Amino acid sequence: MEWYVLLGIAAGAILVVALLFRTIWKVAEPNEALIISGLWARSKNADTAESLIFKIVTGTGTLVLPGFQTSRRLLLDSRAATLQVGCVTKQGIPVQVRGVVIYKVGDDFASIANAARRFLDQQDTMDAKIHELFAGHLRSIIGNLTVEDLVLNRERLTSEIRGSSADEMSKLGLVVDSLQIQEIDDTTGYIANLGKPHAAAIAALARAAEAQRDQEATLAEQAANAEKAAAVRASQIRQAEYQAEVDQAAATSKQAGPLADASAKQDVIRAETEAAQLAANLAEQKLQSEVRKPADARAYETRTIAEADRDARISAAQAQAQETELRAQADATQVKTAATAQAEATRMRGEAEASATRATGEAEADASKAQGLALAEAARAKGLAEAEAIKARAAALAENQDAVVAQQLAEKWPEIVKAGAGAFSNVDHMIVMNGADGVSDLLTKALTMGGTGLGLAKQMLDAMSTTKDKDKAVENGKPTEAILSSTIDPPAVPPAS
Repeated sequence: MEWYVLLGIAAGAILVVALLFRTIWKVAEPNEALIISGLWARSKNADTAESLIFKIVTGTGTLVLPGFQTSRRLLLDSRAATLQVGCVTKQGIPVQVRGVVIYKVGDDFASIANAARRFLDQQDTMDAKIHELFAGHLRSIIGNLTVEDLVLNRERLTSEIRGSSADEMSKLGLVVDSLQIQEIDDTTGYIANLGKPHAAAIAALARAAEAQRDQEATLAEQAANAEKAAAVRASQIRQAEYQAEVDQAAATSKQAGPLADASAKQDVIRAETEAAQLAANLAEQKLQSEVRKPADARAYETRTIAEADRDARISAAQAQAQETELRAQADATQVKTAATAQAEATRMRGEAEASATRATGEAEADASKAQGLALAEAARAKGLAEAEAIKARAAALAENQDAVVAQQLAEKWPEIVKAGAGAFSNVDHMIVMNGADGVSDLLTKALTMGGTGLGLAKQMLDAMSTTKDKDKAVENGKPTEAILSSTIDPPAVPPAS
């Protein structure tokens, strides 16, 4: 035989072998599993250690002996089952639930084996069976939920469905990739009514926002119009001001001459007024320095001299009165002299006050106030001195009545002697025994037994009691003038008979 015949035979044999190999060699695609059953097709499940009566091949190839073994393909692709289920909620409200389940056969050998046993020849009916499975779970779960739960918490519904169906799906060899509740409707309008309050609130907010924006736009337009009007007004006012300045400048230029003359006259009058004012100020200063101040100085000098003279006289009189009182206490004989000196001092004080009054009266009107104060002070000093004298006499009477009586007797002694001598005025001839002693005894008896002597002693005692009463009146707040008038006047001495 020729070589090319041999070559053709060899090529045909190779082709036959290749076709035979292709026929018995089966390869599993990535999205499918080969289920091989028949002679020598047993395998062991690696997940459950369960011996299988068929062989599962995924992702590789294997020999399938024709006539002895059979190979079929189980798709591992994802599948989608549409859910449309009528349910009743916990509140008894019927709802329509629409969703979708994305599922597939599990990738592990146990899931593939379970799915192969149940769906290998019925893969087209898998969606209907999954729908029925999930429809039952949906009705069971939704029956325990409210419409609000379904609307507001769909994740909870999805989670519970997946949890309740997980065991059954595992037995079927299926896994759920995704479960989505797409829509929940009700024929009673419950869900629509749930949203109406929120929709109304949103609508109210929208209307309020729209009204507010409209108001803001209106205010902005009004503000813009007002600004425009203000700008026009400002422009007109500025133009009017410029025109007024032009008119004023023209009027000022026309009145420059008369205004200059009037201004010059005003300057002259102002200068003359200032000169007259300066002259008046100068005259006033001269009068102040040449007349008023010397007169004030003379008045002050006269007033000071009068006050010093008056104070000196008063001080001398007070000292002399005190000296007289001391002498009267030491020697009753000098009481009369002290009284005479006190009277003289009183007369001199009166003359000093009169002289001071005449000197102060000759001063100007500015010294009148000081003169009044000096007179008041002199009167007060006189009253105080007399009150002190009365108080001293009362104190002396309270301490030593004998001394006071002796003083009174010494003051009235001439009258007493005269009254005693009057008892012998009708005696022509009198013989006295024992010389001078006899005359003294006779006079004493006459004074004691005679009515005149008794009357004078009684008047002395009455004067003493009157002095005590006046002292008590001074302590009780009676006027000093009444006390002075009743004390200074001596008791009347009856004329000698």
